[in-house]
Amino acid sequence: MEPDKKSNGTIVGIIVIIAILIIGGVYTWQSKVKSALKEKEIQENTIQNDASVLDSLEQDLQNTDTNLNVDVNTIQ
Repeated sequence: MEPDKKSNGTIVGIIVIIAILIIGGVYTWQSKVKSALKEKEIQENTIQNDASVLDSLEQDLQNTDTNLNVDVNTIQ
């Protein structure tokens, strides 16, 4: 009889599977981080645009002449 030879195939298989899971996890994590950064950038740009629009409206309001030369006391 031949002596039993130990096979390292199962250990190598487990190591390969673990490596694939780790690489997949890192890839997924980085893609989520990138999408979160893009979303944050979009929100900041939206806030800046909204602030710009509000500043423009406020400036228009200040520049608008609201004096109609009407005496409120004489209106019946």
